[in-house]
Amino acid sequence: MSIIKPDIDVLLNDCENDRFLLCTVASKRAHDINDMMCGQRDRAIQLETALEIATAANVKPLSMAFNEVARGDISFDAASIDLDKE
Repeated sequence: MSIIKPDIDVLLNDCENDRFLLCTVASKRAHDINDMMCGQRDRAIQLETALEIATAANVKPLSMAFNEVARGDISFDAASIDLDKE
């Protein structure tokens, strides 16, 4: 039983059972999500109330990235990610 959602086994299955690959894919996606959210912050402040913004910011970018991995919404090119340290 796991309290982490999505389950780590599901996440690892989507990343060739490589925890380092999972971390790389999720961190790159979380970085993109964070950049997108920061870019939208100024626009959101003009259009929404502070309460609406706080509610939308309740989910962290890394959690969003893990959920996207679990749903299969994002993929990766194994050749472009070099995990070998020489």
